[in-house]
Amino acid sequence: MSRILGIDPGSRITGYGVVEGSAQRFRYVASGVIRTAGADFPDRLRIIFQDLDRIIGEYQPDALSVEQVHVRHNVASALKLGQARGAAICAGANRGLPVHEYTPAVVKQALVGSGNADKAQVQYMVRLLLELERTPPEDAADALALALCHLNQERLSGRLARAATTQWAR
Repeated sequence: MSRILGIDPGSRITGYGVVEGSAQRFRYVASGVIRTAGADFPDRLRIIFQDLDRIIGEYQPDALSVEQVHVRHNVASALKLGQARGAAICAGANRGLPVHEYTPAVVKQALVGSGNADKAQVQYMVRLLLELERTPPEDAADALALALCHLNQERLSGRLARAATTQWAR
């Protein structure tokens, strides 16, 4: 059973979610947000790094699943998001964890079946797949979705590897 830490990076709010899974079973472990509002930008990055380092130490994930940066309209915001993402990746790399990156469209496709799904659909599927009593906050739900996406990709990669081995063994 793999334990994955999903991270939805943001310079003011970073979501995190820890999920365990194998085959068709998923189990919720923890989720929440890291709030950095009020601090200057370098301190925000430090807070993200330190809090994620603490979370990694507490939950001992096998890997990190992080959202890739996508630029829509505001390049300055995308650069800050990229730096927050870098702090998150460094927290994992500092602990020797493999880091896997997924675009929002890939995460939505893995959970909802459509890369154009909206936030409410993603939150609904996170709640359904993890059998949660209530819908997690948006940033935590996105982080849990990233962890679930990686578990799906990991399972698919394992199946493809077994199929290729079987095919070539004939």
